[in-house]
Amino acid sequence: MTRRVLPYRVPTEDVMMAEPWLLVTEDGEIALPEALPDWDYQMDLHLRRTVRVDLDRVRSQSGLPNNTALVLAVVWTATGSNLSGPARHIRLTAGGTEKVELDVRLRGADLGGLLLLDTALVLAERRSDARPSSPRRAGSVLWSDRETLRLQGDAPQFPMAVIDFARTSFPETAAWHLQISGGLESATMGSLLLLVNERNTVTATAFENAGKPRQVDRIVLSAVYADAARTMVEHALGHDDFAEDADFADGSLGATLLSLFDQLFPGQSINDIRLRRRQSPALFASDLQAAVKIFEVS
Repeated sequence: MTRRVLPYRVPTEDVMMAEPWLLVTEDGEIALPEALPDWDYQMDLHLRRTVRVDLDRVRSQSGLPNNTALVLAVVWTATGSNLSGPARHIRLTAGGTEKVELDVRLRGADLGGLLLLDTALVLAERRSDARPSSPRRAGSVLWSDRETLRLQGDAPQFPMAVIDFARTSFPETAAWHLQISGGLESATMGSLLLLVNERNTVTATAFENAGKPRQVDRIVLSAVYADAARTMVEHALGHDDFAEDADFADGSLGATLLSLFDQLFPGQSINDIRLRRRQSPALFASDLQAAVKIFEVS
């Protein structure tokens, strides 16, 4: 086991009593699961946890003066959107043991992939009077932990909006449309947008119920994701620069499409699949249908 060694004194782990994160749902609070397979970008997250900090021992064991201000902070990072930001920032100046309630709300539109929740106790401001062995820079980490939550499986996920197709150039009776814009070097989050026709109540309702889908909702969502995967793969294969040796930046559309291709066609070359699509589009369609496991719902 590797342990990071900091160039200053830090307190022992037992000065912090951090309870597990809880997910707040319509039915109450539940322990944070490892994954939310039915999550989508319209689903915001509400999270809570309680942390007790023995401030006197923290300061004493770190060699800090009794009046040192500390901060308990929560930072989130989403691998699917390549976004991150502060969630909570609580300044601690008292003594004794302080109970801190962390209440975090995250917009679904900012998330995706693996959600990382980092909780840390840090020095609030620079201490010019600190001992040589004590932390002195603002932001010096005295304690931290990380929790992860997987927000999607292998199915493609992207920002979405529910609109009236009658007010657009799309067919009024179409159920959905995946909009792809920009080149392969463009950021994924700005290149993909799933539009759902509010007039198609079956599809719109399925996305409304994505947090707690019924069996019919699962079937509809499976069809949408399968069609979206087909659209994305066909879009990728239409670009000559979409190849195994392409060097796409992290978070780019090209990197996302390459990752999706590897998930759907492991061990197969892009050129082989591109040739199959050209020579036998019906076989390609069946291969893709099998790869996305359409209608394999639990």
